[in-house]
Amino acid sequence: MTACHRCGRSRTSVSDLEFLAWSSERTGGTVRWLCHVCAKAHVRDIEGKLPDEYWR
Repeated sequence: MTACHRCGRSRTSVSDLEFLAWSSERTGGTVRWLCHVCAKAHVRDIEGKLPDEYWR
């Protein structure tokens, strides 16, 4: 079952369109998801993890 790592929102509780705005992160072989609400709230944290090469 896919659920948000921060708030626990279930994938089945959102529409397919809302699911397109979810964000995933792979860490050590584990995939963690952020729902569209948490992804928007934590976008600066997400961008802060991008490598320097991304911004060039």
